[in-house]
Amino acid sequence: MADTKKIKRALVSVFHKDGLEEILRKLHEEGVELLSTGGTQSFIESLGIPCQKVEDVTTYPSILGGRVKTLHPKVFGGILGRRELKEDQDQMAQYEIPEIDLVIVDLYPFEQTVASGASEADIIEKIDIGGISLIRAAAKNFRDVIIVPSKQEYEPLLKLLQKNGAQSEIEDRKWFATQAFGVSSHYDTAIHGWFVK
Repeated sequence: MADTKKIKRALVSVFHKDGLEEILRKLHEEGVELLSTGGTQSFIESLGIPCQKVEDVTTYPSILGGRVKTLHPKVFGGILGRRELKEDQDQMAQYEIPEIDLVIVDLYPFEQTVASGASEADIIEKIDIGGISLIRAAAKNFRDVIIVPSKQEYEPLLKLLQKNGAQSEIEDRKWFATQAFGVSSHYDTAIHGWFVK
């Protein structure tokens, strides 16, 4: 089927790592190349699973105190590139942009930070930029990419991998995209609510 897509490369960058180990082992078993940042990359490697650093792809380190890690054309091009469009594929080849077929990401715990009575500065640092951008980009390109936007979607992803191996159908990808826009909507509503208080 034309709508069946193989997962060859996954970007994994999460705050909540519990529940992720089985997914990572299954992806590795299926031959999926893993790409990650910071603490998540260390976690993946601690499981004995090879993982490429995002900064090796972008050639930029994490900068501005971690505020800028994944915000780069080589990451977003890999997610947003349309596999059926020759122009996109040509540009990805020209700029050496690797296709990213699965994005597993979650957001900084903004609501929990507010509830803890943290300072304004700490709360502002928990406004996720890279994560929300990855979620929106992958969800927008659901025709080619699976987006796992929170810990709640770990189990559905694992079930999908156990059932189909490292591939998905358009209905699967659209379901994950729907969850993703729900997550981003809730997150932005919580931030807006804090600002208007």
